Amino acid sequence: MFCDPVIRERSQSAQAAGAAPLAVHAFDRRELLAELKQKGIRLTRQRRAVIEVIQEAADHLDASALLELGRRRCPDLDRATVYRTLDLLKRHRLIEELDLMHLQGEKHYYEARTRRDHIHLACFCCGRILECATPLLDWLKLELQKSAEFDLRVTRLEVGGYCKDCRGT
Repeated sequence: MFCDPVIRERSQSAQAAGAAPLAVHAFDRRELLAELKQKGIRLTRQRRAVIEVIQEAADHLDASALLELGRRRCPDLDRATVYRTLDLLKRHRLIEELDLMHLQGEKHYYEARTRRDHIHLACFCCGRILECATPLLDWLKLELQKSAEFDLRVTRLEVGGYCKDCRGT
């Protein structure tokens, strides 16, 4: 099959309204807490709350959403801890930082890295984000490595357009 879309289609407006998450991420996510423990990194209660929210999220979350959801687990969580934790996770290449075509302004969104790279498709009309894994992306990565003699370490691809529901509008 060309593309295996993942159910992560809730519109950004539904997310902003606090709608319940859809299905859990279908790609195999890395176990953030276990990997950090294995690296000997100290996990405070506040840091653990942020990491658990990212790990369990069915949506791409920005720092404000991480703070709000993290405070439900740990009421004394502060904004600085959220940003320090995001920085830690990025340094260890455990999360992805995405701009998702800047559909909601200059926000950045975060998701736990998956074991398989995927493409983010962003609808300019409704704000829906689809995730797509395809053998073509795997082939393209290998082709780039071979033809450019380049050692790929990170692959991040975002595509903007109109979803099937919005194409006619």
